[in-house]
This record gives sequence, C-alpha cells and structure tokens, in this order.
Amino acid sequence: MSVHQSVISWQRNPHESEAGTYSRNHQVMLNGGQQVDVSASVEFKGDPNCADPEQMLVSAVSSCHMLFFLAIAEFQGYQVDSYEDNPVGYLERNDKKGMEVTRIVLSPQITFGGDKIPDPKAISRIHTNAHSNCFIRNSITADVTINHL
Repeated sequence: MSVHQSVISWQRNPHESEAGTYSRNHQVMLNGGQQVDVSASVEFKGDPNCADPEQMLVSAVSSCHMLFFLAIAEFQGYQVDSYEDNPVGYLERNDKKGMEVTRIVLSPQITFGGDKIPDPKAISRIHTNAHSNCFIRNSITADVTINHL
C-alpha cells in the first residue's frame, strides 16, 4: 500500500479576458517540488497555457499503462528503447445528464532493442497485462482502449 498526496493552491483573481468572473488558474505541487500550473479547460473559461484536470487524468492513465508495460516487458526479457503515446480523452454527457470522461484512447508507439524482439502477439499480451494491472485505469469508469498495432 502507498499514500499519494499533492497540494492545490488557488487565490481569487479576476478572469483575464472575461469580466465579472474569476480566474480558474491554480497550482498543483507534487512530491518532488514540481509545480504544475492548472486551469479549467478552455471550454470552461480556463487558461489555454495551463494543463487542465481532464488532461492530467488522461496523462495519468497513459503514464500508468506505460509504466506497467515497461515493467512487464523487462520481466519477459524485452528491451524497450522508446515509448511514446498521444492519449486522447473524451468528455461527454453521461446518462445522468452530467459530464464525465467517458473514454480514453491510448496509441503507444514502442521501439524495442536488444536481441529479443517481441512479435505482435507478445506485444498485445503485454498491453493486455498492463491494461488489467494499471492502478489508475482500475480506479476510473471511463472505457480505456489501446490502439497498438
């Protein structure tokens, strides 16, 4: 088991381009002292120069999947030389008339090195194992799909 914390800090300021409302900009401080500038998405009066919570959720799913993929590949004797993903999350209406991230599509591009290169079936099995073990994916209701070939 482990515990994960961050610090969220917001102070009232006027919205930069819309009079009569407040700025959605705030900071997230992480374990290593990193500060992430966050705002609402642009569609919800956010700052386009900041990350938004939906981006961070999509990135967390992708990062978690990648970390499990790397660990499983290494355990099976494969050397991953590079891994890049361009995940996309879809914020859509749900059946309760609200909004939620309903689906996330991962599209990893992976380069292997070394003497043992996995075939497409082995890569698919690694993705399946990473998908079923990913802590973040297991914590959300959004459908997560992986386009890997």
